[in-house]
Amino acid sequence: MLKKQVMVKEIEKKYDHPLAEIVQIASQYKSEVLLEYDKYKINAKSIMGIIAFNPSEGMNVTIAADGNDEGAAVNALERFFICQ
Repeated sequence: MLKKQVMVKEIEKKYDHPLAEIVQIASQYKSEVLLEYDKYKINAKSIMGIIAFNPSEGMNVTIAADGNDEGAAVNALERFFICQ
């Protein structure tokens, strides 16, 4: 399992539909992908989970992935959250 903490930038300003895009990015990978904030752990491939989680600017989110392509999944979501 690979984990990385990132601070969410202005995703609402950079992306048209940031919550849907999180699910699209996570769904490209076979690994299990979770987003963690405080005591919450959300499946990044679940649109309902992401809507409830609602990552926004200034949140410190931990991206956790477990599987063969975990590194690529964590890196892709990190780039998304920091708007690169």
